[in-house]
Amino acid sequence: MKRLNALRAACVALTLASAATACSKAESQQNQPANPGTTQPGSSAEQSRGSQPGAAKADCSNLPSADDLKKWLRSTPSESEAGGLMSGKMEWATVVNRRGEICATAVATDDPTSAWPGSQSISKAKAYTANAFSTDDTPLSTARLYTLTQPGHSLWGVAQPNPFNPECVVSPNDADKTKGKICGGAIPFGGGVPLYRNQTRVGGLGVSGDTACADHEIAKRIRHAAGLDPSKGQFADDITFSSVDGPSQFSHPLCANTWRNGKKLGDEAKASGY
Repeated sequence: MKRLNALRAACVALTLASAATACSKAESQQNQPANPGTTQPGSSAEQSRGSQPGAAKADCSNLPSADDLKKWLRSTPSESEAGGLMSGKMEWATVVNRRGEICATAVATDDPTSAWPGSQSISKAKAYTANAFSTDDTPLSTARLYTLTQPGHSLWGVAQPNPFNPECVVSPNDADKTKGKICGGAIPFGGGVPLYRNQTRVGGLGVSGDTACADHEIAKRIRHAAGLDPSKGQFADDITFSSVDGPSQFSHPLCANTWRNGKKLGDEAKASGY
């Protein structure tokens, strides 16, 4: 019995000693100054961890269908004035998944050839671009790429490594035949926005068929209607203009008849001297 009691006492002493050592170590670490290189928001360590709150599938199963896109292409222009040449009523839209594969393509009009045929391919490239240059934590609309990609700026030439796949240039009536393909492309003007679910980037949406500014307005409205906004809200990567928002590396030029969130901001500069 004495031997058993002695063994128990030894075990208790060992446990207490281990606990004291752990507490001392934790207290020592707590008293050490924080290293901003690994703790501050945006640090390399934080970014490499990726999204923590939740995960989402990388395929097309939880993304809008072609029918969804057509419905929103027709309904969102009536929410408020979108500006542009046609108030955003003649748009193409494409959704890609997290891998950049096309999930759906649609056009607002009954006759696909009545909208700009060239905008079918542009919507696909915008969707790819928005997904390709955004992360789980940092949404980057194609509108915010404009200044960065101009000559003399840090992302000049970004389109060269991401050429558009010529096999994705198809008839307007065959637009959905590119489903499942990675069409690529890098478009540095308004109309493309990344899509999010559970604070995870799940793909990109591209809208084209009007001015770049109107395209952006319709794209962000569709994203919001689909419930796929970034965690920081529907305006986290909104289009910005230096004439109203001040100088920024994310500025986009004004377009013809530029409206943002129901307010007219101005017009593209008129050409002269030709």
